[in-house]
Amino acid sequence: MINKIQLLPENVANQIAAGEVVLRPSSIVKELIENSVDSGATNISLVVKNAGKTLVRVIDNGSGIAHDELELAFERHATSKIKIVQDLFQIKSNGFRGEALSSIAAISHVTAVTRKKNNKLAKSIKISGNKIQKTEFKVSSFGTVISVRNLFYNVPARRNFLKSDSVELKHIIDEFSRLSLANQNVNFSFYRDNSEIFDLKPTNLRKRILTICGNRLENELVPIQEETPLVKIEGFIVKPSGARKSRGHQFFFVNNRFIKSPFLNHAVKSSFQGLLSDKLHPGYFIRLDIDPSKIDVNIHPTKNEIKFEDEQSIYAILKSTIKHSLGIFQVTPSLDFEMNTEMDIPYSFRNKNPLKPLISVDSSFNPFIEQSKDQVNSNSELNQVELDSENNQQKLSLLETNFNPNQIKVFQLFNKYLVTALPSGLLIINQNRAHQRVLYERFLGLLSNNKSSSQKLLFPHKIKLSKLDLISFRENKAIYEVLGFEFNEIDSEIISILSVPNLFLKDNLDEKLKDLFLNNNEIGFDSFSNGDLVSKRLSKSMAIQNGKILNLEEQQELLASLFACKENQVSPFNLPILINFDRFDLDKQIS
Repeated sequence: MINKIQLLPENVANQIAAGEVVLRPSSIVKELIENSVDSGATNISLVVKNAGKTLVRVIDNGSGIAHDELELAFERHATSKIKIVQDLFQIKSNGFRGEALSSIAAISHVTAVTRKKNNKLAKSIKISGNKIQKTEFKVSSFGTVISVRNLFYNVPARRNFLKSDSVELKHIIDEFSRLSLANQNVNFSFYRDNSEIFDLKPTNLRKRILTICGNRLENELVPIQEETPLVKIEGFIVKPSGARKSRGHQFFFVNNRFIKSPFLNHAVKSSFQGLLSDKLHPGYFIRLDIDPSKIDVNIHPTKNEIKFEDEQSIYAILKSTIKHSLGIFQVTPSLDFEMNTEMDIPYSFRNKNPLKPLISVDSSFNPFIEQSKDQVNSNSELNQVELDSENNQQKLSLLETNFNPNQIKVFQLFNKYLVTALPSGLLIINQNRAHQRVLYERFLGLLSNNKSSSQKLLFPHKIKLSKLDLISFRENKAIYEVLGFEFNEIDSEIISILSVPNLFLKDNLDEKLKDLFLNNNEIGFDSFSNGDLVSKRLSKSMAIQNGKILNLEEQQELLASLFACKENQVSPFNLPILINFDRFDLDKQIS
């Protein structure tokens, strides 16, 4: 049967369009708050229930929508922001396509109540699946209230793909943080399940940063400022002492619009050359004001990516501005001209004469006499190597070869890898990822059995949390306690840790606890439950780090624990733990 070309039904076309704009509840938060900002609102409230799956409501005191335009506002491509093609190159508003309200209404139950200042009554409209159910007039204050209920009610497949409430809430907090940082002159409030999370008064950028990200950045922020005919730059960078392993505190705003730009991020990171290790990422909160005609924001439905007409010049100006500020605030690598520039040789080896090579010569050896096969075959280890060119897929059957980590030779390479010989070849294991896997499965086991053991700390360990970190902590506190932690909340910002799980290694305790409880609002771990998420965080924070020297007993214990795991090929974050080089691989490399 030949399929005929035909126009899609309107409801199908609307759902397809909605899929490009509305990915999850946080997408609705972004679109509605941006509309409120564009309306000139000075007071914006966000209310969510069940991480936005049940309700997302945005209330503002903006200009409102004219009564005779309310129905039109929910039609596709209906907008007040642009009229002609040329307007696309002079965009100063957040939204402009006229797709958001229509897309939201296509996959949810929407109620909108709006009133302009010159109207005595507000007009209300109810829409489900892009079909208007009811309109009426009612008493309400001026501004607009839009309530979005039962997201993806008519697209169950999309609803099933939503993550846990914890993960979806983190996406919402992330979006709310970006919008409130971009518009610090607006009063923002945020309520989750009838509990207030944020009440942000109008203020300057620095205070808004500290309110959202925590006062621990108070002494870490370095101001930057530059103005050229091409671009005006202002904001803050975070000192190297405040750099982190994650990219959470990285914000670019172009004409008050949050954007993601690997190109500009590279400009920032290169400015810190010599100040940061490769494992750390600089924090920044940077605004760029550019002539709208010099950028193109119409390249992606979410408008998080833009194109610059002269990105090379902006890169150079941004890098120069940051380096200048680092210099002014004396955040630069120091040069010690009296430092001994000799190689750093261990003291015990200095002033020692080199040893003669320990090479012995077999004077009876004659290359023209054929060696016996017995001499060649005497190397039993080589005979045990089996050719298997498909082992690169990491399908090792280690247990089938009577693998016993306690009875094999193992050594540590570069303080990062464990190396051992197998009948099938050479096995190389990443010690950090291996330990992550071991800890992850142990913590999941403790949660499933609801059993744990803990150790009291000699002195309680206090940690100051930001509001975002506190949300995550309280949400998962019961899970941490099941695993062996004991807490005491001192005030609204400080928690005191009294006990930690027995599995917790005591070395670098302060760093590990901070890594565990700080910056947990950031999105990064794809998890099926809060327990899984906490287990991943714990395994990441507590695992043996690359660079740590392990004695033979520790090496063998780690190997034994790894191969007792249900899954020993990948880390909890789906990264490879080990690699097996068979004889075929080695022969190919050497030849």
